[in-house]
Amino acid sequence: MSWLKTIAAAAALQTLILAPAFAGENLDQIKAAGVIKIGTEGTYAPFTFHNAENKLVGFDVEIGQAVADKLGVKAEFVEGKWDGLIAGLDANRYDAVINQVGITEARKQKYDFSDPYIVSKAVLIVKDGNDEIKGFEDLKGKTSAQSLSSNFGKIAEAAGAELVGTDGFDQSIQLVLTGRADATINDSLSFLDFKKQKPDAPVKIAAEKEEADASGIIVRKGDADLVAAINKALADIKADGTYQKIADTYFGQDVSK
Repeated sequence: MSWLKTIAAAAALQTLILAPAFAGENLDQIKAAGVIKIGTEGTYAPFTFHNAENKLVGFDVEIGQAVADKLGVKAEFVEGKWDGLIAGLDANRYDAVINQVGITEARKQKYDFSDPYIVSKAVLIVKDGNDEIKGFEDLKGKTSAQSLSSNFGKIAEAAGAELVGTDGFDQSIQLVLTGRADATINDSLSFLDFKKQKPDAPVKIAAEKEEADASGIIVRKGDADLVAAINKALADIKADGTYQKIADTYFGQDVSK
């Protein structure tokens, strides 16, 4: 039986040697391969989506490319559905996920995050010329267009608004524009994207919540060198103006704070 144990031990050792190189698990192997593999959806505009020429583009895509450039490697994107995207790290499908992944305590138990590279806030949106609603407290007795199961809907309801149910941001903003709702509480990034696409749309932000939700680049647990390198790359692209250029392209302003 000893020869079986020897074979088993050799196989286990080979697995230990080959697995990290195959997966690109640490910074040295990513640099040796010349590629960092990045998981992303490819269906979530304006962050990661396909343009008219079917090219993968978006804010997160350009951030990934810029980070890879600072690491001295190329970015290779691996697309997948959101439900299994983070789990793809466990399966070694890629080295990192860049897909607006919120930094939460639950996720931090199992994975490591970079420093935040984008933040969003709940904002109160009204039609231009509406001077009655200046803060969340002014929603009492007003109508607010909301996805009924969303956290934004709960905020509006808590403020005393009468909810008008919608399927999401696009429908909510249209109800405000047409006067069928007094306001909507929604995500600041969605609003900035909308105004970037339609700068003349007569809507404005009346107020915003102080609390911000931050997203980071997520990697497997225990890869401290890779996290440090990614954090330095993020700091570098902010320092040299690359981040600002990308943010201006998709949102018209800095979205890192």
